[in-house]
Amino acid sequence: MEPYVSDEEGDEQEKPLLHRDKDIHVQRAPACCSARYGLALLSSFGFFVVYSLRVNLSVAMVDMLNNTNHHSTNSSSVCPAHSDPPRPKRNHTASVYDWDSETQGWILGSFFYGYILTQIPGGYLAGRLGPKWLLGFGVLGTVLFTMLTPAAADWGAGYLIAVRVLEGVGEGVTFPAMYTMWAAWAPPMERSRLLTISYIGAQLGTVIALPLSGEICFYLDWTYVFYLFGAVGLLWFVLWALLVSNSPNDHPRISEQERLYINSSLKNELSTSTDHIPWRSIVTSVPLLAIVVAHFSYNWTFYTLLTLLPTYMKDVLGFSIKENGFLSAFPYIGCAMLAVLSGQLADYLRETRHCDTVKVRKAFSLVGMVGPAIFLVAAGYTGCNYTLALTFLTISSSLGGVCASGFNINHLDIAPSFAGILLGITNTFATIPGMVGPVIARSLTANNTMEEWQTVFYIAAAINLFGAIIYTALGQGSVQPWAVKTTFNHGD
Repeated sequence: MEPYVSDEEGDEQEKPLLHRDKDIHVQRAPACCSARYGLALLSSFGFFVVYSLRVNLSVAMVDMLNNTNHHSTNSSSVCPAHSDPPRPKRNHTASVYDWDSETQGWILGSFFYGYILTQIPGGYLAGRLGPKWLLGFGVLGTVLFTMLTPAAADWGAGYLIAVRVLEGVGEGVTFPAMYTMWAAWAPPMERSRLLTISYIGAQLGTVIALPLSGEICFYLDWTYVFYLFGAVGLLWFVLWALLVSNSPNDHPRISEQERLYINSSLKNELSTSTDHIPWRSIVTSVPLLAIVVAHFSYNWTFYTLLTLLPTYMKDVLGFSIKENGFLSAFPYIGCAMLAVLSGQLADYLRETRHCDTVKVRKAFSLVGMVGPAIFLVAAGYTGCNYTLALTFLTISSSLGGVCASGFNINHLDIAPSFAGILLGITNTFATIPGMVGPVIARSLTANNTMEEWQTVFYIAAAINLFGAIIYTALGQGSVQPWAVKTTFNHGD
């Protein structure tokens, strides 16, 4: 299928978006105190919640295990252990469990078995029912099941796996629903800025949840990790329900200037009717295939580190539960910073016509996928040089943040009317690494040797490089013809 180049895209190098149409001159609405940036901040808070709920088990798991019975989870490590300064601990009454490495892998990966089920339905339902309540109730369900985690763990590993699957079902609708929301709210030349602000919450959730979970485990016990983060999720749901609207036209407090600015900037990019979904064109779209491969490849590395970095820090590098949380968060601090900076740079390059959209998306994806692959492999050869290992892991994850302005936003470039459905499709495939990655990695690292972890890092790096090559070859930056048609052939 040949890419469709809209009139706006064709003029991309000649005049800025807001002045392409000679008949309409729309003044840009200020960002300060605007409804669209308010939505970005509140959605960022929402992704903070869902990612903190997603990763806190990775840290709590270290404290949930009976360390006296399993050599693979005891205090010994490949490198000399680091000891904390002695500090008084409160009485810990939480249960501990005799789970082997394989069981741990299934527990850590079980979330994604539910998560994958609601990706495509989430994109479809967001378009039909509206994204606000779909996303809100999806997160609320995740919060409630998270708060059941301690009880489920006491009942048995099988019950804990079931609860984690149900958490994934609730959280699976969040990204497709948010993309559907941004299709109606994000002016094309502000997409990178708004979406990176929105999704920085995911990185901040990781950054804060990892060390804070370690502190909670140290001073209280691991059960409070799930209760306290769950309470934060309940607060977010109340704010979301009161302050958010599905579109600018529904928002009771938006200024008329901002409403006109958003609607006018999107008028030539959205289909006049989304009652008919061109499924055949969507599933045969080569640009979408490129995003699928890139998203799958990137997530293999991301989920490997997200779920297993605390284990690596403890069993190989010898850091305690409290140190573990802080040090495991370092890579995501850099990722969050580069995600925001890359969003500003990407929109600047597009708006000033230094680079067209497809070049920006490909360049940022290359940096955000090849760079992490190189430094991830390098981290496996640092031995017990803790500083160098942490530096390489931090650089690897930080460079990955550049992808936030690469393939990650490309759904809105090629088909804004169906962005939620496209994200659902790509995220379905991109969830597979979260399902199988931890299981494979734990199977390969049964003895927690340096060589075993090097193999895990090599696999992740190779998959990342493959995705970067495919996306560079096949990615597109323009609205596809099936995304703007108002009439469709039968069966399309």
